Amino acid sequence: MAGINTGSVIKGGLAAGLLINISETILNMPVLGAQFEAFMKSLNLPPVGGAAIGYFVVMGFVQGLLLAWLYAAIRPRLGPGPKTATIAGLYVWFFASFFCVTGFAIVALFPTNLLIITLVWTLVEQILAAQVAGWLYAEA
Repeated sequence: MAGINTGSVIKGGLAAGLLINISETILNMPVLGAQFEAFMKSLNLPPVGGAAIGYFVVMGFVQGLLLAWLYAAIRPRLGPGPKTATIAGLYVWFFASFFCVTGFAIVALFPTNLLIITLVWTLVEQILAAQVAGWLYAEA
C-alpha cells in the first residue's frame, strides 16, 4: 500500500476549495444574500464582510484540502472513483455543515428556510468538491 501523495492532495484540495468558495459566494450573495442581510438587520448587526469573508475563504480551502486528504486516505480501502469521493464528501459535510446548521436550528438562531437551503446546498457542494479532489488525485 503506497503512502498518500501529498502534492496530489494539495492540487486536488485547492481545486476543491476553489469550487467550495465559488459555490459559497453564489449561495451567500444571489441565492440567500437578501434574506440573510434582512435577518442580520433584524438583529441590529452589520452585514458580514471584511475579516469574516477572508476567514470563510480560507476555511473553504481548508475544507477542500480535508476532502482531498480524506479521499486519499480511504481510497486504498474503498477503491478509487466517484463512490469513494462521495463518501469523503458526506463525511466532511456531516462534520462541517450538518452539526453546525442543525445546532443553529435547535436554538432557533436562524430562520428555518435559510438553514434548510444551506444544508441541501452544502451537501451537494461537498460531494461535488470531493469528486473534483478525487478526480485530480493520483497515487505517487
